[in-house]
Amino acid sequence: MVSHIGPPSEEAKSIFADLGYSVAGDGATFTAARDWKEVEVLAVTDDVDTPSGDRMRCFVTWKDYVPDLGELLDRAAPDYDYAVIGVEEDGEYEVARAPSE
Repeated sequence: MVSHIGPPSEEAKSIFADLGYSVAGDGATFTAARDWKEVEVLAVTDDVDTPSGDRMRCFVTWKDYVPDLGELLDRAAPDYDYAVIGVEEDGEYEVARAPSE
């Protein structure tokens, strides 16, 4: 596993801005809004607290951490819809889990 320094916060903001979302907030947790949808975005590594509540969330992590994050979220079984995006160092990304529709 590659060792990254910190969560992919800037990459997460860039992804959502490129998708046409308005991004608000600093740091590893921020909101992204477009039309009627508001998403809480959490840029994380391998140390994740799963927040509670009914708000839609998107966890953005380095691609290397996606399997571990997926297992953690499966065990936590949060009661909200969420997505997981895996980011590569070159900025490319893949949606590893999309919210249920």
